[in-house]
Amino acid sequence: MLKYQRTLTNCSARLPTEEPAFCFDLQLFAGEKTEEATPKRKQDARKKGQVPKSIELNSALIILAAFYFLSFNGQSMIHDMQNLMRYMFTEFGRTAFNVDDLHSLVLFLIIVFLKIVIPLMLTIMLCGLLVSYLQVGFMFNPGLLMPDFSRVNPLSGFSRIFFSKTALVNLAKSLFKVFVIGYFIYTFLEKQVYILPYMIGADVHESGLFFSDLLIALGYRVGGVLLVIAVFDYYYQWYSHREKIKMSKQEVKDEFKQTEGHPLIKSKIRAKQREMAMRRMMQEVPKADVVITNPTHFAVALKYEEGMPAPQVVAKGKDFIALKIKELAAEHRVVTVENRALARALYQTVDIGAYIPFELYQAVAEVLAYVFKLKRRLA
Repeated sequence: MLKYQRTLTNCSARLPTEEPAFCFDLQLFAGEKTEEATPKRKQDARKKGQVPKSIELNSALIILAAFYFLSFNGQSMIHDMQNLMRYMFTEFGRTAFNVDDLHSLVLFLIIVFLKIVIPLMLTIMLCGLLVSYLQVGFMFNPGLLMPDFSRVNPLSGFSRIFFSKTALVNLAKSLFKVFVIGYFIYTFLEKQVYILPYMIGADVHESGLFFSDLLIALGYRVGGVLLVIAVFDYYYQWYSHREKIKMSKQEVKDEFKQTEGHPLIKSKIRAKQREMAMRRMMQEVPKADVVITNPTHFAVALKYEEGMPAPQVVAKGKDFIALKIKELAAEHRVVTVENRALARALYQTVDIGAYIPFELYQAVAEVLAYVFKLKRRLA
């Protein structure tokens, strides 16, 4: 019976008497992207233009918006085109043609063209911008406009076009769209075939209205089919983007070190900050009026000057730091008073640089009164 052995570092490590074993080096899976992307990774991907966006959703909603616009303004557009054709084939042919007439004709054609096309183009443009904004929000990155010469390589481009997963998915999606849309167009037109012979004897206006209604109904159907496909495509784009920006455990650790700093460096910075804070605190001890001790475990230095709202804690410490405070106070002849309960209360409730609370006013006032009285007697 073969024995299976798992190891993190050395798969060959086994006892000499053991049979050969299958070893699984778990370090091989360290680079596997199994972790969800961090906010920083998502932000970096967005800066590079990597966002989940479905072009199919844009196409479907643009088609629906265009045909919705035509269903309400199609009559006026047809009327303008009829006026243009009537002018071209009747009134324009009866007048003498000169340079002024050419200018008038060109101006008239431009006005009619703008009147017919511009509203439709604006509707399509606004719909496209709105759908894109709803998908990805506002995103402006001039760096994406710079040429990427790595994409010019024909070998990598060939493999990207014909052998990549994205290319295969796009091919399958395009074939599916052609099949589904073709089927819906066929079933729709099959029901309208019997009406076409009656259009032979109809006038141009009736034929135009019929075919315009037919085209709009067909457009709504195609747009609806594309919208259903676009919903699934958007979910696929979102899922594909999430999988693409996933991170390995090592990448998460490296990013944390880059953003938060290396733990060793952070500990050194904190130690340096504590050292500087300690030095500043010790510089305030000679300025204190009294040091209240436990007498061995706690030491709190207080200062009170005229104009202060209350006595202020300028330094405090425990054990070794308390010993240093007492030594510094003795060196600079600062009065030391032993009061176990008050020293412990001040150490636990008042921060360095803060004023004592109201509850300790009486106890501290008695100590300061004794200190000031002692100073006057020595003076």
